[in-house]
Amino acid sequence: MRKFVPLAAGPVVALASAVVLLSGCATSKSLDRARPDEFAVARQAPLVIPPDFALVPPQPGAARPQDTAANAQTLDALFGGTAARSPAETGVLNDAGADSDDPGIRSSAGDPDTTVVDKGSTTRDIVAAPEGDGQDARAKAN
Repeated sequence: MRKFVPLAAGPVVALASAVVLLSGCATSKSLDRARPDEFAVARQAPLVIPPDFALVPPQPGAARPQDTAANAQTLDALFGGTAARSPAETGVLNDAGADSDDPGIRSSAGDPDTTVVDKGSTTRDIVAAPEGDGQDARAKAN
């Protein structure tokens, strides 16, 4: 008696999925959608800004309000002008020592008389090491 061997599921599934995917490429009336015609676009009227009756005409010889320095405009845009600090902001600044800053700190940081601690050549080598994950790092004995 012959043994019946069913077809493997892999080719059947592949064939069924190919039929389903390729059927989407066929033209049918059920999938035909009404698309807009891009050449039948009507132009609309341009936007009109309504008049602002609160504006007054400029006075001859008066300073223009937009004629401020570029850095002042930048600071106003970034930090909001000369608004008063909130109590929370003032408290944080006082806790951080904003009132005890040294205005000449940049001049004295690189001064030769500045006291520095020598951490040794190992620390210098670590700071000067190339970027990376450390796989190729090797320690050198002096």
